[in-house]
Amino acid sequence: MISATNSKIVKMERGWVPMRDPDVRVLCEFYGLEDSKAVGRLLELARLDRERRKAKGWWQHSPQAGALAEYIAMEDMASQVRTWQMSLIPGLFQTAEYARSLAVSDAVWEDPDEIERIVEVRMKRQARLHGDRPLQVYAVVWEAALRQLIGGQEVMRAQLDRVLEVAQLPNVRLQVLPFRAGGHPCVAGPFNIISFAEAEAVDVVHVDTIASTVWVENEAESDVYSTYFDRTARLSLAQHDSAVLIDSLRKGM
Repeated sequence: MISATNSKIVKMERGWVPMRDPDVRVLCEFYGLEDSKAVGRLLELARLDRERRKAKGWWQHSPQAGALAEYIAMEDMASQVRTWQMSLIPGLFQTAEYARSLAVSDAVWEDPDEIERIVEVRMKRQARLHGDRPLQVYAVVWEAALRQLIGGQEVMRAQLDRVLEVAQLPNVRLQVLPFRAGGHPCVAGPFNIISFAEAEAVDVVHVDTIASTVWVENEAESDVYSTYFDRTARLSLAQHDSAVLIDSLRKGM
């Protein structure tokens, strides 16, 4: 039997405390889960969760990371991120001026020093695009995000320059969903799919709303997001054509 109180078991089932491997195995046996592959995936997910909880990254010393701290921890462990964005340039591609303009437009942030610390957090995240184990990023961005004048024309021109620059990295794939594509599967809103190098690891989906953050850590549900992402990517421009469109928008600003 599992060596834990009923209260602790409830906390484990709800994800409030980390799961030890022996506890995972006992609970699988108790619930009648005999599929070794499924048990292996649960053990791997528990291991990743423990690593996420004990991660000692720079973001833990940045209060401005706020609710994004958990996402940054996941991003730091990830091997790939697939991101679908409708109205904003992906955070990993943003310039400091663009990120600053976003923070200024958010009524929550008023202190200039605090805004600068928020921008610093965003810029530090971008280190994952480089180094010994660069993050693989597959971004699909709606045309609206490229046309929205965040910070004005000069800021957006520099931002589109930055997008074109990042798109040249060997670990980055960028496609634009043009207006003419019409309806598409991901019209409901933006999301990020986080993948890990371990074969047994389940993809984790991160969805930000105005008032809350939703995490999807169920294999069946994360597969739905992957399917929708792939369908929207197929409706998008090829990488070369995406770069041509971005460059034309940049020149027009």
